[in-house]
Amino acid sequence: MMPPRILTIAGSDSSGGAGIQADLKTITLLGGYVMSAITALTAQNTVGVQGVEVVPAPFVAAQIASCLDDIGADAVKIGMLGSPAIAHAVADRLEGSGLPVVFDPVMVATTGAALADPATVEAFERLMLLATVTTPNVPELAALGGAAGMARRGIVYLAKGGDAPGAIVEDRLVRPGQPDRVWQDTRIETRHTHGTGCTLASAIATLLGRGLPLEEAIAQARIFVRDGLLAAPGLGRGNGPLGLFAGARPAAILPLD
Repeated sequence: MMPPRILTIAGSDSSGGAGIQADLKTITLLGGYVMSAITALTAQNTVGVQGVEVVPAPFVAAQIASCLDDIGADAVKIGMLGSPAIAHAVADRLEGSGLPVVFDPVMVATTGAALADPATVEAFERLMLLATVTTPNVPELAALGGAAGMARRGIVYLAKGGDAPGAIVEDRLVRPGQPDRVWQDTRIETRHTHGTGCTLASAIATLLGRGLPLEEAIAQARIFVRDGLLAAPGLGRGNGPLGLFAGARPAAILPLD
């Protein structure tokens, strides 16, 4: 059986905990065939981002074309973009493709470093409109105008609650014209949360690529992330990476047919 073909469009994390590196691990563990279009190189680790080099937008577009024009894809995950030109180049290539798209509107790293300037955030509009689901965390949702701003756009989004205070973490799937779907879990107390957003988005994309409906893909992706938090290996002096390895794969994840 052919594995689902998943294209991730994101930045590289030199320390391996987030970005392209987290996506590669996640998609592979969930049975997908992973391809990548790298938007930026970062020098970063668990304590901060020390440098960013953005890839020219035409070369990002060339990477996407190389993958889609030959191998094709069953779903796409979009993460860190790096510039307005890259955001528009990605939108140009994906609009009208009909592919499931998971857009993680990365603005700030777990360590607090800014990864998107205001012009790039403004260019997110096209990507949110074409995405199957957009996955903002608490500060990203606020920067996008909150629930009211998302309602005006009429888009589907998953409001992630990991950054909100409290012992219970709530994630809310909002779909225009439908009741919200809410997941609640006891918070896992750990400093090792680097790459949670990247991991969740790429897991959702992989499961959509395998044909799961959106609600089920999110439910299983959340299990995968929580398993990774519990299996974190304790690396680094700051916000350490998740435990993304074969032993952490939850039994709830469906095997390939």
